[in-house]
Amino acid sequence: MKRIIISGGGTGGHIFPAISIANKLVETVEGVDILFVGAKDRMEMERVPAAGYPIEGLWISGFQRSLSLRNLSFPFKVIASMFRANRIINSFNPDLVIGVGGYASGPMLHAAASKGIPTMIQEQNSYAGVTNKLLGRKVDTICVAFDGMGKFFPKDKIVLTGNPIRKDILNLQHSAEDARKQLGLENKKTLLAMGGSLGARSINMGIRSGAKEMVDAGIQIIWQTGTAFFDEAVQFVQHEKLADEIKVFDFIADMDKAYSAADTIVSRAGAIAISEICCVGKPSILVPSPYVAEDHQTKNAKALSDNDAALLVIDGESNRLGQVINELFDDPMRMEQLSKNVAALAQRDAAKKIVAEAIKRFVSWGWGNWYERPGEVL
Repeated sequence: MKRIIISGGGTGGHIFPAISIANKLVETVEGVDILFVGAKDRMEMERVPAAGYPIEGLWISGFQRSLSLRNLSFPFKVIASMFRANRIINSFNPDLVIGVGGYASGPMLHAAASKGIPTMIQEQNSYAGVTNKLLGRKVDTICVAFDGMGKFFPKDKIVLTGNPIRKDILNLQHSAEDARKQLGLENKKTLLAMGGSLGARSINMGIRSGAKEMVDAGIQIIWQTGTAFFDEAVQFVQHEKLADEIKVFDFIADMDKAYSAADTIVSRAGAIAISEICCVGKPSILVPSPYVAEDHQTKNAKALSDNDAALLVIDGESNRLGQVINELFDDPMRMEQLSKNVAALAQRDAAKKIVAEAIKRFVSWGWGNWYERPGEVL
């Protein structure tokens, strides 16, 4: 049996690729034992066990760029997390450690590399995260989703793989009618509005301001608000008597149903959201967050809009979302063209490529063909 640690998290953009990699490892590698390591009190501590994997937590968080009393505890968290990371490695004795970004991956990958344990990282975005940039010179392999990442990492370590997508999203099993029924909706025009795993206030405000006009135009809405806006959205829907046409969720666990039900998607432009939208092949309106490093969500969104594969609405103009949505639904030919173009950009085998990179390392370390399942072809 071979043991692999997958470390990182903080947002769905880190967690769901990690779970996709783990699932592909289980499918491909005979008898693999996988342990996740995340940050205590972050969403991975719930999402990973729900996916069927054990997880250990580190007492770690990010350094606040603004003046904050929370920064006083940062050095102690780093020391404690390094100590805990070393204990986990000594106890679990991994053959490989994979980092997916997020606070916890720093101590784990640093500890593994220092002990000579093989290491890989997976960078989802077009602008590398701080943790992965710091780890780039220490790890053995760097899997990326965008070209041009040599400005962040040693070029000889980079492998272009794309972003891993959840299997249920890669292969949608529900018809639109069935998915809508399961979500309590009618079989008619449907919008999916989502702001990422943590929500997006500008999208939420745009949906709220245009909700009545959209409903009057015969559009029903699946509205993923995030935790902070959830109560406000529920109160609005109830007060306006729109509960039959608008279903509000703080978080959607069964995203395959939401994607299947939707005719059009409104979303932030995080790397994983972009990758999923490409794979499901649905027309989308992207509202990139301006509050991210180097404005990389705008770069992600423009990669689609410049190829006529999505519409782009800047964050400061989200009040016109209702108008843009109604206009798009009124133009079926435009929707069809966007759908065709976005599907052409999909990278559907990223998890397979990442596992193949891990296996190349296993072979080079002289571990033979232990990884092969009967009939498995990579």
